[in-house]
Amino acid sequence: MEKWQNKIRSLCQFLRGWAKNVSGSYKKEKVKLLALTGDLDKIAETRLLISEELDRKNAMKDRLAKLLREEELKWYQRAKTKRVLEGDRNTKYYHMIANGKHRKTRIFQLEQDEGVIKGETQLKKYITAYYKGLFGRPEESNFSLVESLREDIPQVSEEENNVLTKVFTEEEVKAAVFQMEYNKASGPDDFPAEFYQVFWEVIKDDLMAIFSEFHLGRLPLHRLNFGIITLLPKQKEVKENSIV
Repeated sequence: MEKWQNKIRSLCQFLRGWAKNVSGSYKKEKVKLLALTGDLDKIAETRLLISEELDRKNAMKDRLAKLLREEELKWYQRAKTKRVLEGDRNTKYYHMIANGKHRKTRIFQLEQDEGVIKGETQLKKYITAYYKGLFGRPEESNFSLVESLREDIPQVSEEENNVLTKVFTEEEVKAAVFQMEYNKASGPDDFPAEFYQVFWEVIKDDLMAIFSEFHLGRLPLHRLNFGIITLLPKQKEVKENSIV
């Protein structure tokens, strides 16, 4: 478990740095390509381009089209929309959707019995306390179960128990991983389903080691079994904190 988390953490740090460098280099390359193709277009207005110039212009246009396509896909993923427009490039559309969702899901203030709560610090403090009270430890009670009384509860057979308790196989774990849908929000480790599917051959040994620890009862479940609460306003100008 510790080995897996260290690898994932290191990979996240590396990819953040890589993405930042690649994004910057792509922007510089795009500006350069646009300038060079513009120069060739100006030359073409005064004379015919020679064969070498035409080949260079076509190569630059192909490279520019690839860069624009990658930029479009990046904003498509950020927008998290399945709607695709017909016709011209949709980068601006996805850009607007992504930024619009960010603005729509932001909470500026809440009106509660305690009064109007404003400011990022006060909102965090109030919301944290609210959900700690909602999902925190339950109150003490005298309710208990007598585990020895189970005559009226259907029991699994020995054969069924063997199936339920057998060691996880690579085939069944792989089948579960490849059943996950594409283009969905990433998990707590910041990696989407596509990562586990595309790089299955690379990560399968480390992943199967975690399943082996779980089967042997040595996996610290408290490090995996947790949830992330995300507040998503379902209407404009949300002012109350409530569960729907």
